[in-house]
This record gives sequence, structure tokens and C-alpha cells, in this order.
Amino acid sequence: MKTYHGSCHCGAVRYEADIDITAGTIKCDCSICKKMRFWAVQVPSSAFQLLAGEAALGEYRFQSKRDGHYFFRHCGIKVFSTGHSPRLGAFHAVTVASLDDLPVEDLLAAPVRYVDGRNDAWEIPPPETRH
Repeated sequence: MKTYHGSCHCGAVRYEADIDITAGTIKCDCSICKKMRFWAVQVPSSAFQLLAGEAALGEYRFQSKRDGHYFFRHCGIKVFSTGHSPRLGAFHAVTVASLDDLPVEDLLAAPVRYVDGRNDAWEIPPPETRH
């Protein structure tokens, strides 16, 4: 477990999260994740702290309105999502691209878990994972 720091492109939104990157990352194939090529690491919400930029965050919820997808309204960068899962309870899913101090070698070594969000089957991989 290590505390990592992340931000949007311009740095106005900043956060920190306690992450065990060796536990893996996720890629989802639901409609929004597919379009934004979402690659994230999930942490319990208690392991996430927004440090700056809360007032300037935009939130997008679709279909079931279950998960919140947050982005900075000025530079447009997606920084994290929130939700609830049987596995973690309340969680934050931080985009790995927004992590500022995660060594690329550690990211490449981390396992990737593919989830079939398109069919609301979160515990199994989708039929296609090559994209």
C-alpha cells in the first residue's frame, strides 16, 4: 500500500489515494468507459481524499445513475468515478492516467481485470478485451 497523488491536466483538481497497485487495475466495456478508454484502480472511498478543486468538478451520471463520473470542467480531464460494489462497498475508481507519481513500470506490472459493464456482469470479463 502506498499513497499516490493525482491531478487533472492543469493541476486545479488534486487528490491522493492509498493504493496497492499490485492488486490490479480495471478496464470496463460499458458505453461510457469504452468511449473514454477508462483504465482505473479502485480503492475504498475511505482511502481517497480530494485535496483541491471540488467546486470546479463536473459530475456525469447516466442510465441507472448509480456511478458518478467526475471531470474538471476547465481542462476536461476525467479524474475519478465513484460507486458501490459488493466487493469494495463505497469506492473511488481513479484513472491511472491521472496519477502523477505512479512509475510506469509499476503500472505495466499491475494485473488488469476486465469487467463486463456493458452487460452489468461486473465479476466476469467481456467477450472482447483487445481494445
